[in-house]
Amino acid sequence: MKYIDLNTLNNIDTDAFRAVNPFPWINPQGFLTDQGLQALTDNMPDVSLFESRFGYNRKNNQTGHSRYSLEYEDGLAIAPEWEAFIQELLSPEYRELVSRLMGTRHIRLRMHWHYTPSGCDVSPHCDSQVKLGSQIFYMNTRDDWDADWGGQTVILDDHGRFATKSNPAFADFDREWVAETMDNRSIIFGRKGNSWHGVKAINAPEGKLRKVFILVYEDAHPFKLFKKRAKRFLTGKSTDIQAERRQKL
Repeated sequence: MKYIDLNTLNNIDTDAFRAVNPFPWINPQGFLTDQGLQALTDNMPDVSLFESRFGYNRKNNQTGHSRYSLEYEDGLAIAPEWEAFIQELLSPEYRELVSRLMGTRHIRLRMHWHYTPSGCDVSPHCDSQVKLGSQIFYMNTRDDWDADWGGQTVILDDHGRFATKSNPAFADFDREWVAETMDNRSIIFGRKGNSWHGVKAINAPEGKLRKVFILVYEDAHPFKLFKKRAKRFLTGKSTDIQAERRQKL
């Protein structure tokens, strides 16, 4: 079985993607094959594997992103369907897409699942500078989710007014675009200046969870990694950058 629809992948226009304002983003439909999507949604990781991330503040006193989180690593007890999909994401075809969209081949892929219950949101934020971009796969279907309950990623435009370390509300932004999440949708975006985005509070029945699978594209240029580790060493911080990133999920 194939999970990634290569026609959809190859039809993504690099120039059009990079030209989008206020930062590059695209909301393609059909990135997964119909069979692949069905196999993945039928075999989502059980929430018992996840870490609870509720009631905390992010760096710079920004509002925390409350949810259940599971980081992918080798040996994780997930269904073989998910392992097969992840192998396709590590394939040359997918990496070529990421490289041309992000404009570099120095990329490290990091993957995780987020499950979010009703009442929770993802407050407006900009990703850290180590991130080049992300792809979010929306893993709910019409069998278990209603679009009116929310869960859509919202792209926000502040016209450069807010510092990336500030804590604005959704209502503070000048414009917004709401990504579609149902019927085999995903969103790909690249970090560019004030790449503000978030998810408004979910209003779903008890027990329902917004489910997404996220690939993070991290800058893995050797010189930049060396500079970051050297700076952390000189300031007495841990040089285990990967461990710190896992703690920030």
